[in-house]
Amino acid sequence: MSLTSDPPVEQAVPEQAVPEKTVPEKTVPEQTVSPQAGPSPADDPAALKVVPVRHPWRWAAIVVTAVLIAQFVHGLVTNPAWEWGVFAQLFTAETVLRAVWVTLQLTVYGTALGFALGIVLAFMRLSASPFLRWVAFGYIWAFRSVPLIVQLLFWFSLAYLYKRLDFGIPFGPGFVHVDTMGLVGAMGAAVLGLALHQAAYAAEIVRGGVLAVDGGQLEAAAALGIPRLRQLRRIVLPQAARSILPNATNEVISLFKGTSIVSVMAIGELFYQVQVIYGRNGRVVPLLMVAAAWYVLLTTVLSVLQYYVERHFSKGATR
Repeated sequence: MSLTSDPPVEQAVPEQAVPEKTVPEKTVPEQTVSPQAGPSPADDPAALKVVPVRHPWRWAAIVVTAVLIAQFVHGLVTNPAWEWGVFAQLFTAETVLRAVWVTLQLTVYGTALGFALGIVLAFMRLSASPFLRWVAFGYIWAFRSVPLIVQLLFWFSLAYLYKRLDFGIPFGPGFVHVDTMGLVGAMGAAVLGLALHQAAYAAEIVRGGVLAVDGGQLEAAAALGIPRLRQLRRIVLPQAARSILPNATNEVISLFKGTSIVSVMAIGELFYQVQVIYGRNGRVVPLLMVAAAWYVLLTTVLSVLQYYVERHFSKGATR
């Protein structure tokens, strides 16, 4: 019996721990790898099989082209109408070699004088003076418009147009008189016509090359106090040469082959001399092949020279 009036305290019964509901883990079966098996192709790119791209039409074009070239070469070798024996005999004949020398002279003189005048015309077109620009434009327009054969015949007929040339006061009396009959011969007229014709094209080639040079370099050179002539010689022209050389070489090669047109003036260049020879012996085809072979040979030499000159001027621009 309790001695106090307080009600009896019930003894707290500890709650029974309820176990948490656990989710069974999904068991993943382990992948067994055989020790002898190598890595799969997906893991090792080197084990993938590389299949080259097929080009059936390219190979078909190669076969057709090779067959056509072989047929052409076979025809050159086996067709007796080419007369390769006559070709070999006349290829290094003395008259042909002299004609080749005349052709080279016409090319060298026409190129040197033409590009010298073309450089002057190019800078006249780039000048700040409207008068100089229009004079250069008029020259280029006139000489590009008139066919070369007409220009050659005009200079060849200079003695007919002007009996003599007077040097003295403009529109006044002359002090020095020159007879034009002995002044301009056939060779001189050919060189003059080729050079003046070439100058019109050379001027545009040089002008295009100069315009390709960044103008900021000239501004920087002017800010450093470099003289204009030195800017042109050391900054503009070396960089413009990279753009000028390919087109200039094309013009030289065209002039080299275009010298055949002076045959109308009875100058003994290559094509004229070949015509004279086959007019005597009737061997037209082998002699035309002689001329073609010399043109191909010398054009190849010019192309090789172009390669080395371009490589020289491209230093620092290409890697």
